[in-house]
Amino acid sequence: MANQPDSAAGLPDSHLAADLRTPLRPNAFALSEEEKIEGITEHFRHIMDLLGLDLTDDSLAGTPRRVAKMFVNEWFRGLDPKHRPEVRLFENRYQYQQILVERDITLFSCCEHHFVPIIGKAHVAYLPGKHVVGLSKLNRVVQYYARRPQVQERLTRQIALELQQSLQTEDVAVLIEADHLCVMSRGVNDTSSSTLTAEYGGRFGEDEALRREFLRLLGK
Repeated sequence: MANQPDSAAGLPDSHLAADLRTPLRPNAFALSEEEKIEGITEHFRHIMDLLGLDLTDDSLAGTPRRVAKMFVNEWFRGLDPKHRPEVRLFENRYQYQQILVERDITLFSCCEHHFVPIIGKAHVAYLPGKHVVGLSKLNRVVQYYARRPQVQERLTRQIALELQQSLQTEDVAVLIEADHLCVMSRGVNDTSSSTLTAEYGGRFGEDEALRREFLRLLGK
């Protein structure tokens, strides 16, 4: 797959829809992953030096490159569309028509305002039509959009839209509950609060009983 943003209008990774766009420069993919790692290594070494840390210490000497590799290969790998999961559909031969829920999907993201972790769970559901999808693909879609600097509201909608288009149905629900370390470890230092966001599409948005069933299956 070419290392370029998706061109299909309306997809979250087209970076065209202002309300869903992950803010990226037009040349965001000009550098290779190794070039990004090398550049971040040098910049993070400078940050540590400005903080007064002794980079000759054997515990700290390798930290700049470790952080750079973590940023590029792990924390922010979802910025690059080449990591977008391929969602393969299967014919719904068993004619399953009821709600399907994948709950408690591990979610690890990063607050784009302070670059500290967002940790939580995502719950997704859809109503199958002519097709179903392998369950692990739901997890991969969540992880792909989470692995980038985020705000929870955008993340919730990006996941929902991607699933609607991939599953070829509007009948999708996404609920995310997460702890934000920017709230817990700085500022108000509130370790007891959490943030919930939800997006309901198609029949989930129209049918209150269906939404209640979704929440009941989550134990909410």
